[in-house]
Amino acid sequence: METQTNSFKCHFCPLCDGTGCIGEMPGMGGVRRNENFRLNCDGWEVCRKADFTLIERFLNDTPFEPKIRLAPVTGAVENVGFEDEQSFYYSLLFSAYKAGIGLSVGDGTPDIKLQSGIGAVKWLQKQEENIQAAVFIKPYNNDRIFERIEWAKPVAEFIGVDIDSYNIVTMRNLVSLEKKTATQLKEIKKRIAVPFVIKGVFTDEDINLIKEVHPDIVYVSNHGGRVETRTGSTAEFLMQHTHELQNHCGQIWVDGGIRTAEDVLTAMALGAKEVLVGRPIISALCKGGTEEVCSVAEELRHFSH
Repeated sequence: METQTNSFKCHFCPLCDGTGCIGEMPGMGGVRRNENFRLNCDGWEVCRKADFTLIERFLNDTPFEPKIRLAPVTGAVENVGFEDEQSFYYSLLFSAYKAGIGLSVGDGTPDIKLQSGIGAVKWLQKQEENIQAAVFIKPYNNDRIFERIEWAKPVAEFIGVDIDSYNIVTMRNLVSLEKKTATQLKEIKKRIAVPFVIKGVFTDEDINLIKEVHPDIVYVSNHGGRVETRTGSTAEFLMQHTHELQNHCGQIWVDGGIRTAEDVLTAMALGAKEVLVGRPIISALCKGGTEEVCSVAEELRHFSH
């Protein structure tokens, strides 16, 4: 299953570091001239320089078994340049599955975005029954979230609420996203039978929310630098707050600027159990289809020390 259009918005830069798509939203860029996008990409090296024995200590204590998952992505037409959401999701999830990385489904408006992702996983389940995905739902009102949970149940390995998307101003105004309270998130957690993820943890306020809710998984993310919150990188946030967060959740995931196997290893050394990758996988899909996605995934897994 390969791509069907040649109008992709990715510029296929030799290094995806946020310098080639400045100001391009819709598109692959981020807010404030890609400021946090670029900081995310630089942040992993910043952390390695701040603690130059980090990787060595981790490898001495832990076998390197990278757990890489596709980051949740939607907006295939406006942000990536695909003809439609369905062809994007079927191609993306098929390629990720073939590449041996975990699957995620993102949410958006109109509902076809989430439904296309769920449909693609159901299609894959016809080939292998045990295929599941992490499904992330936008912070709508809880009744609408519960409806989406029902849609997701046949495919969901994890279900999460994408709290950081509230900070995408255009989306918040378009579909009335809510700034979720601890009470609302606890209610959602009670309604699902799979591990509950809070995605988009990136501020002190988010940490306080985690302390009240105690989700199964904390997902550190600034939406790839596409949200209007604090300035900084997810790598440095993870480095500063891992131990505090670990006291209030089962495990930590992270995304943002991960481009190499060394970055993957750094994230795991800092406490992440899973590392999620978005733009590099999408870019590979647009550039060369499934074969290119498999190549990128293999590079992310193959660390030579």
